[in-house]
Amino acid sequence: MAPETKTQEENALVPAFESLTRHVHWGLRAGLAGIFLFHGLGKFATAPTMAAEMGMPVAAIYMLGALEAGGALLLLAGGFGKELLTRIGALLFIPVMLGAIAMVHWPRWSFTATDSHPMGGMEFQVLVILVSLYLVVKGNAVGGKSV
Repeated sequence: MAPETKTQEENALVPAFESLTRHVHWGLRAGLAGIFLFHGLGKFATAPTMAAEMGMPVAAIYMLGALEAGGALLLLAGGFGKELLTRIGALLFIPVMLGAIAMVHWPRWSFTATDSHPMGGMEFQVLVILVSLYLVVKGNAVGGKSV
């Protein structure tokens, strides 16, 4: 078979996309960090209420908040060249999301709320786990090179 040839449109787009390669990790990084900063810091303000609703000790809610906010800060700091910070920050999110699935969202898949699952299913949490796992494995590498 003949090698695939690119159209003129594809040839024009490739350099444009390649010029973004070094910066595209910031979208995943900022989005994930924003989610966990918001939810992590929010736990500090609502820990007693949340603990009562979830049947957990207040200290556990504070610990979750610290893991979430701390992981977010590590993930952001890692973007400035410290690959280990990226990997540790993303790794902290995985057990938090597994716990959320086990305690709140299982076995429903869809994120929409129902009478049986007022917080919705695990669809979003699985996506967060997969994005986090990508960052744990890939670190700061983009196209085989660290950013």
